Amino acid sequence: MPNARILIVDDDPLIARMYETRMKAEGYDVEVATNGEEALATVRKETPDLILLDVMMPKLNGVETLKILKGEEKTKKIPVIILTNLGDRPEDVANAKKLGALDYLVKTQVSLKELSEKVKSVLGA
Repeated sequence: MPNARILIVDDDPLIARMYETRMKAEGYDVEVATNGEEALATVRKETPDLILLDVMMPKLNGVETLKILKGEEKTKKIPVIILTNLGDRPEDVANAKKLGALDYLVKTQVSLKELSEKVKSVLGA
């Protein structure tokens, strides 16, 4: 899916830039938000095809953001992949998926190549 729009939501500028650079190199249009509030404002303006969502963020964390996204008619069908450094405790993974996350990935356990493959599979590219 060329020119699919991806929203990267991460408060760490280095991580956000790393993901943004990789996704742009893959041919995607990329937006970056630094917290949940910013992400919601961005999504309400222009709907992305996929959201990569961090959990630990200021203002509105990833779980709260996910609940809001999945609770609104306009945004509930957008695929969301959780990307976190929190670790992959089974209860966190189960909760994120119950709330509507498509997948739950731990940043330190997934390479850029693996993330890129996951994005391609989600977007049907």
